[in-house]
Amino acid sequence: MTISLDAVATLLAGTVALRPYVVGFLAFFLVAGTRDLGHARTLGFLLWGFLVALGAELLSTRVGVPFGFYHYSGETTGAELFLANVPFFSPLSFPFLAYASFCLARRALGPGGAGSRAGRLRLVALSGALMTLLDVVIDPLAVRGGRWFLGHLFSYPEGGIYFGVPLSNFAGWLLVGWATVGGYVWVAGDGRPGLPRLGIALYYLVLAVNLTVTLWIGELGIAGSGIVVHIAAFLLLYSVSRVPLRRWSRERLSATS
Repeated sequence: MTISLDAVATLLAGTVALRPYVVGFLAFFLVAGTRDLGHARTLGFLLWGFLVALGAELLSTRVGVPFGFYHYSGETTGAELFLANVPFFSPLSFPFLAYASFCLARRALGPGGAGSRAGRLRLVALSGALMTLLDVVIDPLAVRGGRWFLGHLFSYPEGGIYFGVPLSNFAGWLLVGWATVGGYVWVAGDGRPGLPRLGIALYYLVLAVNLTVTLWIGELGIAGSGIVVHIAAFLLLYSVSRVPLRRWSRERLSATS
């Protein structure tokens, strides 16, 4: 079945109308990424991350890999754009989540922290882990989408041990984060020198919005778990980041003396 360009444009407009928060985060990412990586690399990151996430979602909704088996309700079919059985906005969200995590990981590892092969591996590993930590709040909230403006989007037929989410989902997020950031780093490197502040702001903005909605619908357990996990992660990242920053400062001083 073929769909006209007018129909696609109408469905895309429906996606924008139904998912303005995703559009807002995406716009933030495009601004932050362009200032940080440049236009071409930002668009490359977006396209690569979208394709990785779309492939993962198409596989998971059919064979259960890598997120575990789940299915979309399809309640908004005809109101927003779908790619096969997957809402367009869903894989579109992963690139900006991966980018935000990539920025925070670069900050933690410090300037020049990914200058070697081992350093790049650490960068990719940490980026995927940080993206997965966002999902500690995102997915438990999303499966309760019928109680807020997301709507009843998807469900896990067999439920899950973590507030209705299976542990396989978090493994899938880790793999998608690694693949997205790893593919980018392999082709383009670890980004320009400096501190990617806007990307870090995006990370905590996404977290804050999801925690706010979680509290709004009265899910104190999810919110509490997310807050504890991210406070612990922040303190760990802060303590770890002091070492490479001090080393980098000493190297800069030695080079100028």
